[in-house]
Amino acid sequence: MSEDSIKGKIFEEEIPTSSKLAFGGISFTSGFFSSLVIATSFTYFYNVKLGLAESFTGLAWLIFIAWNAINDPLLGFFQDRTKLEKYGRRIPYIRFGAPLYSFLFILSWFPIFVGSQLALFFNLLFMLYTFDTLYTMIGLISYSLPAEMAITQESRSNLMVFGAIGSAFSMLLSFVIPAILLTGDEPLEVDPLIPIFRITMIIFGIIGGIIMFVSSYYIKENKYAMMEEPLNFKESIIETFKNKPFVIFEISNFIFLTAQFILTNGVLYYVDFVLDLKGIMAMVPLILFFLMVFLFFPVYSKMVKIWGLKKTFIFCLLFTSAAFIIGFIIGWNFAPAIVAMILMGAGLSGYFLTNQMIMADIIDNDEILTGKRRETSYAGMNALITKPTNSIAPWLFLTIIGAFGFINEPEASQPESAEIGIMIAFTLIPAILILISAAIMYFYPLAGSEWKSKKEELHEIHQKKEEEYLKKLEK
Repeated sequence: MSEDSIKGKIFEEEIPTSSKLAFGGISFTSGFFSSLVIATSFTYFYNVKLGLAESFTGLAWLIFIAWNAINDPLLGFFQDRTKLEKYGRRIPYIRFGAPLYSFLFILSWFPIFVGSQLALFFNLLFMLYTFDTLYTMIGLISYSLPAEMAITQESRSNLMVFGAIGSAFSMLLSFVIPAILLTGDEPLEVDPLIPIFRITMIIFGIIGGIIMFVSSYYIKENKYAMMEEPLNFKESIIETFKNKPFVIFEISNFIFLTAQFILTNGVLYYVDFVLDLKGIMAMVPLILFFLMVFLFFPVYSKMVKIWGLKKTFIFCLLFTSAAFIIGFIIGWNFAPAIVAMILMGAGLSGYFLTNQMIMADIIDNDEILTGKRRETSYAGMNALITKPTNSIAPWLFLTIIGAFGFINEPEASQPESAEIGIMIAFTLIPAILILISAAIMYFYPLAGSEWKSKKEELHEIHQKKEEEYLKKLEK
């Protein structure tokens, strides 16, 4: 095959619609389960509805960091070493992990021990540890699939539209459902909406498990990578941190995700205690937020093609930071808060679309350096570095609002200072963090014509590996 035909072919890369839909389905289910438990509602559920003190709730999240730090790189390492000729490296984890993931999601909303603060604390800790293990197992794969299923920025951008829509829709539901069924003044024992909430979780748990199981039959993976001799654990870690773009992105991403998880953990507090919205009205700012997320996906997809990935990524971070600052200025009442939420949604849309594309380029660069495909190893190291933000963000948010006098009793009258604390924690802190994140990405090097040329060379390498794999199967 001539060089010209290879370079022409790279821009004709096609991914079947069934594979795109499967990727979107996995992104939706994994995103919905993890958003409710890890991001949006678990803190509120235990702190406000079950009455677990801020100190115990925050402590559980901080202790949880230890398991978060261990399980991600280990599982990522073993997933890259999986060699099942019948299923591949990725598919079996999704297909056979889906039922258990679904079961643990449902169990999360039925605490076994509720008799005391200590019992609630250990129940929260136990569910965080067990649920996160399955989330990690499936989440590492769903995060790395764009790098496995496509090579060009154009194809990855098209694929990520499906993944981003699935992820954003899952996040929308993870905000809207608790806003309707969890917010309110009644404690858990007498709240008439809690049984409805729990039935809803059971239904979504079962449907989500089915979606993941079926989707596993349609995703594409590079089976030729099973022929490669993987790096050992020590070498894998060393080579990962020798990849300079990875280090730069991880510093930036850690700071950004701290801001994002403050948003997801704090939004119910903001809607409930600042805007004083209940039930259906609590949905309005959240729906408009995610409407902007959906509407701006094609905008950012076109921006990637015109500006390139790096410039688009930095722009969306700067825009989002400005939106949070505007939120602090005007977002104290319902009508102007709508404007702020719309701007936040428009900014975060770009991050949802492009962050996995950044990681996919980093994995491509690693293959150029090492000659090996290590998608889940990178996803695991990414999680090792960034998943502590799942704990730091709620701890930071709860610490700030607690310092401003927030009272975690459903029927309590909050002091005016608590509202100020929620606004500072929910808007100003994320604005500062995201601005720092954007500044760090200025030093990210994978951009421009030189990087595009390297990607074309990598495509040629992939073709040769595929040919060698097919020849092996013929023997």
